[in-house]
Amino acid sequence: MASNAMTERFVVGIVRGSHGITGEFKVESTSGEYGHFASMEEVALTDGTAEKTFKVESTKEAASTLYMKLAGINSPEEAARYNRWKIVVPRKNAHKLQKNEWYIEDLKGCSVWYKKETADNTAPAIDENSVVGTVTNVTEGGSGYLVEILLSEACSFLDDSIKLNKNGGARTVFVPFKDQFIGKVDIENKAMQLMHLWILE
Repeated sequence: MASNAMTERFVVGIVRGSHGITGEFKVESTSGEYGHFASMEEVALTDGTAEKTFKVESTKEAASTLYMKLAGINSPEEAARYNRWKIVVPRKNAHKLQKNEWYIEDLKGCSVWYKKETADNTAPAIDENSVVGTVTNVTEGGSGYLVEILLSEACSFLDDSIKLNKNGGARTVFVPFKDQFIGKVDIENKAMQLMHLWILE
């Protein structure tokens, strides 16, 4: 799959209540970083159903939070209407990735395949017989991130007791996003390598 399948818009923050009397609100960054907010000129707010676009008037970073003022939101009451709405921006305005970092939205939809690496230490080609499931989300756990995987009912080498839930549907599992469990990640081809099958049990 080509790179144009990558997500072009990202949720970069969540509104966490109004601040002051001018319509500012507090923002929680989804990446934990705040520097990239300073260059934003326009953002979209969404509650998952409705979406509104605003010009950014100002941003001010504080301890573990950010204060943002958007044009057209001029009172605490107006700001409060958007509490818990998500802030969406184009890829170019998202937090810049470091080595071995990926956007969660890019990881969603990746096929998860199981095969040991070849002798030359490269990941083997993916085929439908090696796919064990699909990434549906990445969430924070107690000791790091967890990859949420919807197991494939069609996987021939997983027993039904592993890949099916008690209702007979596809089972969802959570795998620690650590090197010993997750190998190669290929965003352009929407693929992620699983290192051990026992972690699915």
